Amino acid sequence: MIRIEKLEKVYAAAESVQTTALAGIDLEIRPGDFVSIMGPSGSGKSTLLNVLGLLDPPSAGEYFFEDQPTSRLSERRRTELRGRRMGFVFQNFNLVEELTVFENVELPLLYGRVPAAERRKRTEELLEQVGMLHRRDHFPSQLSGGQQQRVALCRAVAARPPLILADEPTGNLDSVQGDEVMALLKELNGQGSTIVMVTHSLDCARQSHRILNLLDGRLTEVSG
Repeated sequence: MIRIEKLEKVYAAAESVQTTALAGIDLEIRPGDFVSIMGPSGSGKSTLLNVLGLLDPPSAGEYFFEDQPTSRLSERRRTELRGRRMGFVFQNFNLVEELTVFENVELPLLYGRVPAAERRKRTEELLEQVGMLHRRDHFPSQLSGGQQQRVALCRAVAARPPLILADEPTGNLDSVQGDEVMALLKELNGQGSTIVMVTHSLDCARQSHRILNLLDGRLTEVSG
């Protein structure tokens, strides 16, 4: 599903100052894999996730997504792939405060022009799966952190993308809520979703298939 060859990402901080976020990374992630990315702050974890999510292009090297070299894709095609083939889960949930739980989960299906009856059926099934159907008409501000993250996970998988990218999905949750979110991620992985997760938690990382360790933009160890 994912193949990265000699990938680099360099940011120009000033006229003559450059910061290397990723330095010559080679990586392959197979369909159905569950990979955790660990490392200290500033090691390049989120940068790598942004590249995988087609949010930030690399400075050098190549990223192949489903055998497509992404450097050759138009911005329209990149946006289409993000909407149809990838789901995103964020540490801060990123739910739309003005929308209800149901409307938040339904949103990617609206963008994908899924017919109304199918949107309703799929959204209700997802909310039922995570025990949030009874909260369908509530707004994000009326939910706990764990409940918001469950809704965010539903939104991420509503369009049935094969790849889920999760950036610190348990970072703002207590241990019980974090365990619930990890259980959901493992369940989604068991159903066939490929998951790439950035985390600072070794306990969470150990629940994945592989752990990638990044230091100073370099892949220093692969364990698992």
